Amino acid sequence: MSNWIINHGLSAFILVVWMGINIFLFVYYYLFYDQGPQFEYTRELLGSALPWARAPAAVLNFNCMLILLPVCRNLLSLLRGSFICCGRTMRKQLDKNLTFHKLVAYMIALMTAVHTVAHLLNVEWYTNSFQGRYGPLPENLSMLDDSRELNTTYLNPIRSNSTTPTLFVFTTIAGLTGVVITLALILMITSSMEVIRRSYFEVFWYTHHLFIIFFAGLVFHGAGRIVRSQQVTDPPHNNSFCEDQPENWGKIPECPIPQFAGGFPQTWMWVIGPMIIYLCERLLRFIRYMQPVSYRKIVIRPSKVLELQLVKPGFKMEVGQYVFLNCPAISQLEWHPFTMTSAPEEDFFSVHIRSVGDWTEKLIKMVENLPEGGQGPKMAVDGPFGTASEDVFDYEVSMLVGAGIGVTPFASILKSIWYKFKDSDPKLRTNRVRSCWTKIRKLGATVKHNHFFQDSLELRMRDFLTYKLYLTGWDQSHVRAISPLNALITEHLILHLQVNHAMVHFDKDTDIITGLKQKTHYGRPNWDKEFEQVRQENPSSVVGTFLCGPQALAKDLEKKCVKYSDVDPRKTKFYFNKENF
Repeated sequence: MSNWIINHGLSAFILVVWMGINIFLFVYYYLFYDQGPQFEYTRELLGSALPWARAPAAVLNFNCMLILLPVCRNLLSLLRGSFICCGRTMRKQLDKNLTFHKLVAYMIALMTAVHTVAHLLNVEWYTNSFQGRYGPLPENLSMLDDSRELNTTYLNPIRSNSTTPTLFVFTTIAGLTGVVITLALILMITSSMEVIRRSYFEVFWYTHHLFIIFFAGLVFHGAGRIVRSQQVTDPPHNNSFCEDQPENWGKIPECPIPQFAGGFPQTWMWVIGPMIIYLCERLLRFIRYMQPVSYRKIVIRPSKVLELQLVKPGFKMEVGQYVFLNCPAISQLEWHPFTMTSAPEEDFFSVHIRSVGDWTEKLIKMVENLPEGGQGPKMAVDGPFGTASEDVFDYEVSMLVGAGIGVTPFASILKSIWYKFKDSDPKLRTNRVRSCWTKIRKLGATVKHNHFFQDSLELRMRDFLTYKLYLTGWDQSHVRAISPLNALITEHLILHLQVNHAMVHFDKDTDIITGLKQKTHYGRPNWDKEFEQVRQENPSSVVGTFLCGPQALAKDLEKKCVKYSDVDPRKTKFYFNKENF
């Protein structure tokens, strides 16, 4: 338990506080509308659906206030670099911004469902009350109308027998904006699924901008003031005495005609602050869009990986940071995130772009079709923005784990190490860096980023920098889809390759596949062995474990960090950090 607290204690505390506020708001407003005397007559019309509609609305206000903040990247970068959030543990929470964004979105979706169903019941019961189906008191309350002559105000927004629930929903501010908000939310959530976001980023990108319609509808949703409460009168209206004799309302002093009014809209007060902050974010993005960006170099790497070396006046970066790129020739609206692979010590910044999705494919084809010596397409850059990898030099020992293209965030780190050693940087606090890179399925793709390792790893810093490369493909899961005979032949061929590689090339100085001095390992890393080795080599160090890779691997490494950490300050502690976009 103590080991778990080291890595997850503050995250759990923040989650408990957030959930506690949600529960408090729900319970408080449920009781407020379920037991409040000012809503006694309203409950006569609506029953229990009233608190079930209003309690989720309070939770929605709170979470709609929060939903924009985790994606205000400039705000997060400002907090990361400020003295307020200088602590390592707090910075780790900022790196989980998208996780929190998703949690808040799930809560919004849940509360929207409850709120919508309850209000649909409310509309039905408003209609039935107006038609006298629930007895004389609801009918008399429904007959009250706005009249200065009679000094009356209405309670039931249904004012005609011809008004159906469907007609009411599509002809009132609350109903129409509710439909728009719900449809926008459904489209945003469904297009945010992992398979769509990874394979059809453009669909995710454009659909997610329905948040503009969502928030516009949210601000005006309560303007109709449909849910009305009883107002204090002089003399006061005694509900318990008067509810059984509506025919005497306005005729005896104890029973003046009850007065009703809609509540003042509050949602805009919750969301106006985050909306202004986000508007400033987009304004800053537009300013950066207008700033010139020039090319230093364009390189097409193996496996259709495009390297862009860019120069922008006044641009400053840290290791592991990322930028958003916009190519107006493809789309003026789309911005795509890419981790920078250059070092802060260089006079340019670079990104490596793999062909995944329509936007990247179009960009790579555009560059491939450039004439000899031609200038690349106009590019706009927003950023840089901070990530977990920024903290790599704040740990005594750092473990870097990259899977496939996930090696790119660490290219910047490895290059920066080279410069720090070259310049004998006295500010370097890290004593040791251990890098582990895994690649699945394709043998040829293993050398995709070989130039990173050639330039950054072959530094003869054996006491400081160690690295391992793993070829993890061709396990049972990868040959399951082919015929048993072909699978057997394939496995024998791979086994032969491994044996041949080990026997024929054992005396080589470099690996036959990668060309690096470190030999390639076959199969998945034994993480227990890796963590135990790091713990033995660094018996009293704070170890930062950094991952850029799939979620399944993240879960494994998180568990290992918990397992091999010790609460004793004199022993090794592992802190898990994951790259997120």
